[in-house]
Amino acid sequence: MRRTVPVVAAIAVALGASVAGGTAMVVSSARSDQARSEPAPVPSAPSAPSGGPGASGSAGAAGSSGASVNGVPGQAALAPLRRVVPPDLLAVATSSVSDDTAHKIAKLPKVQDVIIVDAGAVQLQGRKINTFAVDPSRFRSWTPPGTAKRHELWAALAQDRLVVSDKAKSSLGLLEGRQYPIVARSTPFVAMGGAGPLGLPGVDMLVSRKTGAQIGLVPNLALMVNAPGANPATLAPYLRKILGSRAQVLDLHAKKNRIAQAGSYLDLYHQGARLCPGLSWSVLAAIGQIESDHGRNTGPSTAGALGPMQFMPATWQSYGVDGDRDGRADIMNPYDAVPAAARYLCVNGAGRGGRQLYDAIFRYNHAHWYVQRVLALSRAYAQRYA
Repeated sequence: MRRTVPVVAAIAVALGASVAGGTAMVVSSARSDQARSEPAPVPSAPSAPSGGPGASGSAGAAGSSGASVNGVPGQAALAPLRRVVPPDLLAVATSSVSDDTAHKIAKLPKVQDVIIVDAGAVQLQGRKINTFAVDPSRFRSWTPPGTAKRHELWAALAQDRLVVSDKAKSSLGLLEGRQYPIVARSTPFVAMGGAGPLGLPGVDMLVSRKTGAQIGLVPNLALMVNAPGANPATLAPYLRKILGSRAQVLDLHAKKNRIAQAGSYLDLYHQGARLCPGLSWSVLAAIGQIESDHGRNTGPSTAGALGPMQFMPATWQSYGVDGDRDGRADIMNPYDAVPAAARYLCVNGAGRGGRQLYDAIFRYNHAHWYVQRVLALSRAYAQRYA
């Protein structure tokens, strides 16, 4: 059954709206059990990732066999972060999105994950602010890796505190721990739990689903889509056809919508390359895309490789890095895996370039096609982000 939109969330949605803009943006209730990572900014590599360092030949990493759209029964205890999902499209409907509609979207070609969140435009500190009501255990996976990893933000959200973007914190003068009235259908005072890059244009506040229901956010009004390897501009018209001609669909890959995010995979590749003078970050980005599509498929591969950079466990014992200084080197953690890949390549001469770079990449995965693909993708990354 489709619901009409209450007054709290205006239908005339401007997808690029910000705190300063004061235009309503609206979006709906978390349903995805899946989580992956940042979208590839260049054409996708082969669908079968390699076995990674220490593996011989090519082996496909385990991945989702199809899109998932799953119900969330209510606010649950905060679960640990397992993966990171890159949102490729954000769609806002004119009324609540039904389960049938969500499943139609999930069946579109190359769509792997769909998440729906309750949302609306509310007032905070006298300004309109676009707000999502989410399940923190699941929604955290759709934010930049640096934000998704900040357990304290999601724990605060699970405790019914609000979380805002860094921009909102600064422009509204918000202080962590202080209570603020959220003006909507009701006006509860909610404590600020923290701030960070949320990773989506125009979305500046997150609240728990309990708080969202209290203030009257619109249930299931919009959704985000993860479609690795798809062209978002090509996929967008199909989304509009399913949601209706008045639905608004935002291509999150479009230049005007890309947000610089501390802690994104591209940022991790840049940081990792600094550990090996002479190694380009674009080589790490190319390997990250081929191995796991930037964390989307973390294995185990058929050869037994694991994590976003697809290390064999035995190789990890020698080259694993505690990149985030949390006391352990975790093969599944991109903050550890990316610098470990840089270390592995550097030990094998990658920083010296030329033939030695070629040989170092060959050591990563023993196949000449693999080296050629890495080098080609590396050039594409370097050109696109020059």
